[in-house]
Amino acid sequence: MNSFGRLLLRFLVVPFGAIVAILVCVLVVIVGEWHAFLATVTANPQAQEGYFFALVLFGPWIALTLSGAALMMLTPGAVGVLIAEAFAIRAWWFHIANGIVSAWVGWTLLVDKPGEQYKLFTDPKIVITAGLGAGLAYWLIAGWSAGFSKPVFTRELPPPPSPLPPQA
Repeated sequence: MNSFGRLLLRFLVVPFGAIVAILVCVLVVIVGEWHAFLATVTANPQAQEGYFFALVLFGPWIALTLSGAALMMLTPGAVGVLIAEAFAIRAWWFHIANGIVSAWVGWTLLVDKPGEQYKLFTDPKIVITAGLGAGLAYWLIAGWSAGFSKPVFTRELPPPPSPLPPQA
């Protein structure tokens, strides 16, 4: 594969990896905050009557809101992705650390944390776990083959044959 084809492939794989990382981050937050979400719903007895209907009706909106929050939390990770792509850093630990640090920095920089009035997004362990999951997901999709300067699928060429010594 020539370098132009590899560059074009990187323009497709990197955004797909970022989208999967955001979705994994949202899923980790949903699973981690599920108890707080249920506590919020059960705190209001009137809301319990239409719980299923409200979840079906507002579930996509809640997921979209959480996706926006995850996108804001993981935005600092774009710097790490650019560094990995520029220097072809393919180490799993780099991408996981990038996810953790970007989620932590993004979460601390959010002034109005989404769902804070409902006690959601308040546990830093869930934020760190979400960053870990996002970094791992990105590495599995795009990080393991980062950079377009070093092709991943190259054949090993055998060493050139040595000349035979002259026979006497």
